[in-house]
Amino acid sequence: MSAQLKAFRCSFLDFVDDPFYVSELESVRYIVDGLLVIENGLVKELGDYESLQAKYVGIEITSYPGMLIMPGFIDTHVHFPQTEAIASYGEQLLEWLHKYIFPTERKFQEFAYAQKVAAIFLDELLKNGTTTALVFAAVYPESVEAFFTEAHRRNLRAIAGKVMMDRNAPDYLVDTPETSYQQSKQLIEKWHKNGRLLYAVTPRFAITSSAEQLSVASRLLDEFPDVYLHTHLSENVDEIAFVKQLFPENEGYLDVYDRAGLVTNRSIFAHGVYLTDAEFARLSEAESAIAFCPTSNLFLGSGLFKIEQAKSKEHPVKLGLGTDIGAGTSFSLLQTAGEAYKVAQLRKQKLSPFQALFLATLGGARALGLEDKIGNFETGKEADFIVIDPECTELLAFRNSEATTTLKELAAKVFTLMIVGSDRTICATYILGNLAYERPN
Repeated sequence: MSAQLKAFRCSFLDFVDDPFYVSELESVRYIVDGLLVIENGLVKELGDYESLQAKYVGIEITSYPGMLIMPGFIDTHVHFPQTEAIASYGEQLLEWLHKYIFPTERKFQEFAYAQKVAAIFLDELLKNGTTTALVFAAVYPESVEAFFTEAHRRNLRAIAGKVMMDRNAPDYLVDTPETSYQQSKQLIEKWHKNGRLLYAVTPRFAITSSAEQLSVASRLLDEFPDVYLHTHLSENVDEIAFVKQLFPENEGYLDVYDRAGLVTNRSIFAHGVYLTDAEFARLSEAESAIAFCPTSNLFLGSGLFKIEQAKSKEHPVKLGLGTDIGAGTSFSLLQTAGEAYKVAQLRKQKLSPFQALFLATLGGARALGLEDKIGNFETGKEADFIVIDPECTELLAFRNSEATTTLKELAAKVFTLMIVGSDRTICATYILGNLAYERPN
């Protein structure tokens, strides 16, 4: 038995419900001195150390005194080919794409180069505590092959897809409805459910896909009903105006996707900064999800997302956080959560530390329809988790020197990590109970 079991002693934080709708006492699980038992990569049991230790006598226990263990973070929108374009100066969305991103993505027709960047990208995710991500590749199938090859080697739960774009882009990045269908289908058949990998049909956005190509995307969803749809929506004012010019017969940006059959309970739309009340209601009705990308929205000057409307009781929408590298400015979902708090502040709203961390864990899992597999420490779930060091810098050690026993004290501590933490905050990252990253001393 002992060969199959692993045990970890630490303080633990996860979520058993949504703190936007129920009290923290009902939604937050905090165990000051806990024991997490893992069997064959899955959670077997989590509870108080004192009550469980006798049950697991003889099992070697890995202890992290003074640390905090949480489920691995879930990034619901990010572009791996844009890793090298992070922090590109001076443009808003459409100009930024043409000046920086399209030339960068051209390099990803070469498998070897794409694999090199995929390795760097995935290492950055693990270093920042992200264990699951929904990822844009490039238009070239080689970029998807490279990404999945590297993710499979690391045994990660990752979702990705070939970008579909047949207009309003440089010739070297344009495919056709037919080639995008054939290439996507081949990639789905090879990689979807291969290990822990999943596929997302990925039209870049309505500007770069014709009605014919959006129809092809819908055809793929019909043929493979358990794949995802991943695209952009209502990020930028000029983008929305361009979509209106391209699709004058439609009632709005979301309606372009809706008429194509792309608004489903497997659809994740990045941004949604300028969604109307009717569009929020439609996303709620369809059980679609939004990836909120605050660092990107601020960096490109796109706007301030209406968190309170997405999480309204009348029309709740599944919501996760996205780093959106490379318009996003950090791989860290802790820092992304901190920027989400600032967006809420600018809109005279509140986002509590627990609400923000819910979005980065169980909320993200629900947005991806993976809450039965990841997102918290419920029995039977995949044991992807991170070890957080609340005193990883001199400043944080000074700020967080007091003991933490109550939810109020814990909220104050994790808030400091959201605001002034970094990749140094992540002491270790585990995938299926196996150490995948350890912070250098």
